[in-house]
Amino acid sequence: MPTTVQVDEKTLQMLNKIKKETNARSHDQVIKSLILERKKIPCSMFGSNRKLKSFTDEDKAEFHDL
Repeated sequence: MPTTVQVDEKTLQMLNKIKKETNARSHDQVIKSLILERKKIPCSMFGSNRKLKSFTDEDKAEFHDL
């Protein structure tokens, strides 16, 4: 659900500059990327296990039948 966030003019200019530099689609995308970068949060926090190997085509076919 969209909402309004109040920022001063200088902050808006900085957001616009980063938006243009990163080809972001929205200010929301810019803010999220800055938060993730700052907090070092991985893009996917759920189901992430570096020890797991990628699914094979056989695995994908097996799950497709479910």
